[in-house]
Amino acid sequence: MQPVSGVVWVLTVAGIVGLLLFDFFFHVRRAHVPRLREAALWTSVYVSIAILFGVGVWVFGGSTMGAEYFAGYVTEEALSVDNLFVFLLLMSSFKVPRADQQKVLLFGIVVSLLARTGFILVGAALINSFAWIFYLFGLILLVTAGNLLKDKHEEGEAPDNFVIRLARRFLRTSDTYDGDKLFTYQDGKRVLTPMLLVMVAIGGTDILFALDSIPAIFGLTQNVYLVFTATAFSLLGLRQLYFLIDGLLDRLVYLSYGLAAILGLIGVKLVLHALHENNVPFINGGKHVDVVEIPTVASLGIIIGVLVVTVVVSLLSPKGRARTAVAGARRQATEFLDIETDPAYCDEIYHRLLEEEKKLKQLPEKYRARIRQQVELMELLERAHRVHAERVAAGSCYVPATT
Repeated sequence: MQPVSGVVWVLTVAGIVGLLLFDFFFHVRRAHVPRLREAALWTSVYVSIAILFGVGVWVFGGSTMGAEYFAGYVTEEALSVDNLFVFLLLMSSFKVPRADQQKVLLFGIVVSLLARTGFILVGAALINSFAWIFYLFGLILLVTAGNLLKDKHEEGEAPDNFVIRLARRFLRTSDTYDGDKLFTYQDGKRVLTPMLLVMVAIGGTDILFALDSIPAIFGLTQNVYLVFTATAFSLLGLRQLYFLIDGLLDRLVYLSYGLAAILGLIGVKLVLHALHENNVPFINGGKHVDVVEIPTVASLGIIIGVLVVTVVVSLLSPKGRARTAVAGARRQATEFLDIETDPAYCDEIYHRLLEEEKKLKQLPEKYRARIRQQVELMELLERAHRVHAERVAAGSCYVPATT
C-alpha cells in the first residue's frame, strides 16, 4: 500500500477545514430554515466531493485503496444516518427552534471530527503495537450489531447518557432561547442559554457514536489516511442531510437491521484478520491461523447491497409509512405548540400538521386503530387544533397573502 506524503496530508486537512469554514460563513452564521431544494443541492455537492475524492484515491493510489476508501465512506455514511435519529430526538427534547438547528449540528460535527481524529490516532497506535486489538475491535462490533437488533428508537423517547446528564447538572441555563446566542441576560445577569446545553449534548453523544464507528472502519482498512478522510467526508454533509431526510428518517424502519448485518460482517472480518495475524499465546500456540479473509471489494459489494435492500424494503413497508405519519404529526404539533414563536413559520407548521393528519387518515384501518389508542398523541393533536383556533380568533395567527 502506497504511503501518503506529508504534503497530501496538509492539503487534505486544509481542504476539510476550508469546507467547514465555508459551511459556517455561507450557511450557518445566518439563522434560517433550509428549504428542501437547498438541502438537496448541498447534500449532492458534499456527496459529489466525497465521490470525486474517492475516484482520485482509486486513480493515484490504486484499486485496493480506492475500494477501501469507498467501503469505509459508505459504512460511515450509513452509521451517520442512523445517528440522525438520535439528533432528531435531541432537537425535539431540547425544543431547539428549527432555524437554529444548523448551528447546533455544525458544532456537533466539528466536535465529532476532532474527537474521531483522536480516536483514529489512538486506534492506529494500538493496531501497530498490539495485533490482538483486532479481536477487541471485532468483539465491540459484534456486540454493537446485537444491540442494533433491539428497537432503540422508541417514539418520543429522548436519548439519555452520562454526557447529557452531566451537562444538565453543571451547565446552568436560562429557560428560553435567545436566537442562536450562547449567552443572554436574565434579571440583569449574564447566563447560558439552552443552546450551549444542546450543543454539548449533540457533541458528547456523537463522541460516544465514534466508539462504534472507528472500529468499524478499521475493519475495512488500516490506512490512517483513508480512515480519516472517509470519516471526515461522511460527517461534512451530515448537516445538509439532516434537513433533507428528517421527514424520512422514521420511514427507515429496517435500517438498524441492515446496520447490524454490516457491523456483524465487519466484526467477523476483524476476527478473521486477527486470527490470520495471531500472536496471542493461548490461540494456536501464538501462531497465525490459516483462515480465509473477506476481500475488501467483496465487503464493499455486500455493504452496498445490504443498504439498498434495507432502504427499499423500509420504503415499501406499511409499518414504515405508518410510523412516518405518526412521527411527522407528533413533530409538527410539538413544534407548533412548544418550540416556534415566529407567526409566519407557525402557520406553515400548522399546515404541515394538517398534511400529516391526512396521511394518518389514509393508513389501513389496523394502523389507524392503533393510532387512536395513543392517548398522548391524540391529546397533543387536539391541543394543537384548539390553540390554532384561539390564535385565529385573537387575530395573532399569520395568514399568508393570496393572489
